[in-house]
Amino acid sequence: MKRHILAVIPGDGIGPEIVPEAIGTLRTVAERCGGFQIDVRQFDWGTQHYLTTGAMMPADGLDQILAAKADAILLGPVGDPRVPDHVTLWGLLLPLRQRFQQYINLRPARLLAGVLSPLVGAEGRIDIVCVRENTEGEYAGAGGRVHRGTAEEVAIQSSVYTRTGTERVIRFAFEYARAHGRAKVTSATKSNAMQHGMVFWDDVFAEVAAKFPDITSERQLVDSLAARIVAKPHTLDVVVASNLFGDILTDICAAVTGSMGLAPSANLNPERQYPSLFQGVHGSAPDIAGQGIANPIAILWSTALMLEHLGEEESAGALMRAIERVLAEGRIRTPDLGGTSTTREMGEAIRRAVSGRRAERY
Repeated sequence: MKRHILAVIPGDGIGPEIVPEAIGTLRTVAERCGGFQIDVRQFDWGTQHYLTTGAMMPADGLDQILAAKADAILLGPVGDPRVPDHVTLWGLLLPLRQRFQQYINLRPARLLAGVLSPLVGAEGRIDIVCVRENTEGEYAGAGGRVHRGTAEEVAIQSSVYTRTGTERVIRFAFEYARAHGRAKVTSATKSNAMQHGMVFWDDVFAEVAAKFPDITSERQLVDSLAARIVAKPHTLDVVVASNLFGDILTDICAAVTGSMGLAPSANLNPERQYPSLFQGVHGSAPDIAGQGIANPIAILWSTALMLEHLGEEESAGALMRAIERVLAEGRIRTPDLGGTSTTREMGEAIRRAVSGRRAERY
């Protein structure tokens, strides 16, 4: 029987509450659909590790994941009010993305049946896939600060756009559109103001688009594209964007589809030279941590993306159908969706649906 080794990092805040739901659901899917086993290797890294040791993970943490021969990484949310956000981000998530060449951040945003969008009349009309560049751009980490604490202090943050990095993410967006029967790729740009990096991005986009004549291509300034997501989301299909632009646009997409608690992500190394990473992108939610009311669907949807990446398409489909069924029936609702159900109740309902049973309220 096929075995998948999964590196699991529960993370901070609500992470230790939602990650077990994902693991339990994975095991249910494996049992129900058969054909594979999950071997979990847990790494307790994050804010508590930082408060104890001064680092978000051990110096050899990434090597530990490689030594474990992990096929994929399941990561809970990272962040805590006791530690500055840039410390937690650069101490764990960004090193994982950059070292493991997870240069594709795939963010599907679909308004599922039974979920209300804050946009009036949007039901059934939002189905956007964002492809975000994930290892360079505005988050490359190039820059610095000098003359700290003086009137002459200077801070420089440089965006980095390489031809290799830009071309591969745009090409992935077109290949994804073609493989999934999607008709259009929209590029987020700001070339009217950023006359070097974004004009370069536009040039590469045009070059790649010419190789995909069967896919409609367009580019739009990121500010008006953000407005379009709110005003006319049904006109968008696949969106490709730089690191910063993609970060912002994907959160808008998640918001218009009903809740950040439904927002999945896949951080992919398409060549599979390194493990890819899967994570719900709602944040650590310290205001509700420990209350057992966080919505686990974002990480469960991310788990479905992980199963698809691992070649377990049947299991991925079964999990997504279970999520859709529970939401459509409307009996189980966590507070972010207007209900009173717990994290465990939502997870258990989805596991019951995977097993073909009704998702009844406890």
